[in-house]
Amino acid sequence: MARLVQFFSRRRILRLALVLGVVGPLVALAAGGVARAGGKLAVSQGIGAAVLPNTAFGDTPSDTPENVSFILQAQDLGDLEDEVSAGMPRGFLSVSDFARRYGQSQSNIAALESYLGHYGISTHAMPDGLDVQATGTAGEFDAALSVQQHQYHYPSIPGHDGRPGRPAGVAHGTKQTPLLPRNLARFVLAVLGLSSYPTMQSDMIGVPKQAQPKAGPNTELLPADFANQYDLDPVYAAGGTGQGRTVGIVTLASVDPSIVSDFWNDIGLTGSQASASRVALDNVDGGSGPVSDDLGSGETAIDVEQSGALAPGAQVRVYQAPNTDNGFADAFFQAASDNVADTVSTSWGESETVVKYLANGGQEDPNYMQAFDEAFLELAAQGQSTFAASGDAGAYDDSDELGSTDLTVDTPASSPWITAAGGTTLPGTINFNTLPSVTIPSERAWGWDYLWPLLTETYGGPELQWAEAEAAGDGGGYSTLERMPSYQWGVPGTNYFSAVPYLTPIDPVVANGLTLDTDWTLNPTPPTIHGRGTGGRAVPDVSTDADPETGYLVYFTFDIPGYDACATPDSNGACYEQWGGTSFVAPQLNGATAALDSALGRRVGFWNPSIYRFATQWNSPFTPLDTPGTSNDNLYFTGTPGTVYNPATGLGTPDLGKLLYDYGRSRHGFGH
Repeated sequence: MARLVQFFSRRRILRLALVLGVVGPLVALAAGGVARAGGKLAVSQGIGAAVLPNTAFGDTPSDTPENVSFILQAQDLGDLEDEVSAGMPRGFLSVSDFARRYGQSQSNIAALESYLGHYGISTHAMPDGLDVQATGTAGEFDAALSVQQHQYHYPSIPGHDGRPGRPAGVAHGTKQTPLLPRNLARFVLAVLGLSSYPTMQSDMIGVPKQAQPKAGPNTELLPADFANQYDLDPVYAAGGTGQGRTVGIVTLASVDPSIVSDFWNDIGLTGSQASASRVALDNVDGGSGPVSDDLGSGETAIDVEQSGALAPGAQVRVYQAPNTDNGFADAFFQAASDNVADTVSTSWGESETVVKYLANGGQEDPNYMQAFDEAFLELAAQGQSTFAASGDAGAYDDSDELGSTDLTVDTPASSPWITAAGGTTLPGTINFNTLPSVTIPSERAWGWDYLWPLLTETYGGPELQWAEAEAAGDGGGYSTLERMPSYQWGVPGTNYFSAVPYLTPIDPVVANGLTLDTDWTLNPTPPTIHGRGTGGRAVPDVSTDADPETGYLVYFTFDIPGYDACATPDSNGACYEQWGGTSFVAPQLNGATAALDSALGRRVGFWNPSIYRFATQWNSPFTPLDTPGTSNDNLYFTGTPGTVYNPATGLGTPDLGKLLYDYGRSRHGFGH
């Protein structure tokens, strides 16, 4: 009983704290937009107040080194979006072609660099003409941007359910809007980096301690199981090993290539395919610091192990950036400006609710998401496929961040210019150590509502408390910040949906101009209801297995505070553990795409314009998960019979062999 009370206490405390305004997310203190009269940073007194650094203990020392990024407005943006939506029918662009068509002029960039240089700030303009990375001191940026930065303490966040936590630390930030002269402000889209506060969390998740599975057919999976399940073998047979291709990983935690090499050796790769020399580390904005379990290095290990294993002939380039808003953005712009990685993935994100909350409070640039959109548009225009994990909190992506219980989706997966990777649960019987077994009749959307009654039966307590404690599943739903792209228009299921409302959001509070619910009621046997989409981007695009209960083996040290793992480490201090999350899907699709590229002898580019067309044609390479009801949901959204799209799983699961055929006969996919 004591264990049960302790297990439930985190959610109870969270809910109480939300109402009182004392608990919240991983958030940034980045500045607002450029050259605006208002929008001063207001300290939150609602959701998030305790973990938001809201009491300055002094000015940031003027000699503190800082990196600040000035994201520039793309020219002819409408044409760029139209070209990308159509799959770049006129062919992929080089970086110089992109800069000439869509980047800012050299005269504008020179004017910005000259202005910053006057204050002693060094600059490096990326060759795409969209990102000027600046290096200086806090005092120099304060003077150049008419702000005063301060020092803030932020507390630790414990790890839970295999998610890495975050140690306490000190951040710098400002409560003032940065200002630039009018002639510069007119072409600067966003200023990122006037904060060192960590902003993102990884989308890896472990198996609940109370629901440990026994070894079985769909447990302790390896990359070869993914290849078999989703028909990658015909791609290999066609010569698609990734040879001559490069896989890119954008991450916010460092990796040890020797750990990855050991994993590759253990699963049967040999020679150069298993060598750590396949992995090149690119430290963006100074990098992510040392390898650290509790900062998320396990996430990066997953990304490199999985993507590199599925494309054993490919090189792997890891863009390691600090966990800040400008670090994350710069990593994507770096991958685009290098134009070396044929395909890129990330498994880090935050909910759209967090973005709105911060922007409303003046704590983040209101053009934050547009800044990332520009990076993704460049990657797509150059034929670089890009994938992002869709999140692990089901349809309620913010429930493990700010703590609001409303429907929302994850960013950057909600960008229309990236392929959002959702998750499923594999079919079969799952036998547990302590719970009754459960049979999954067919591959379904991942949602742990199937665990709630088993946990209640075994451990007691109201089922609502288990629902709150294990509100996990693949992220999916509708964006409220990004419009639906043209490639989703008219696709059956994108603008209407079916849902099973297990959870009803209640107990609203008002914070930063948002009305956010903070708790749920539960209907354990919900009806299937129907509704219309919001007109926003529908997430995800495609799904594969992500449920930790039917999860994959990861090799790492797993010394994550608050999570018992690696009880019997090997000589490297590492061990194998079963994990899941949409963190696996993004890098697996990344590696599979490198295999497709090498089989075809060219880049297939941004998946979405092609796959939505393929999915609506005869002999689709996707299996839509359109079964309605509680056997196929992400805690809310479910299938609609006869449709192509399901907001829980997107177009469904891929047949990569068929996808190779469709790309082979497609007129799209020009370039490298």
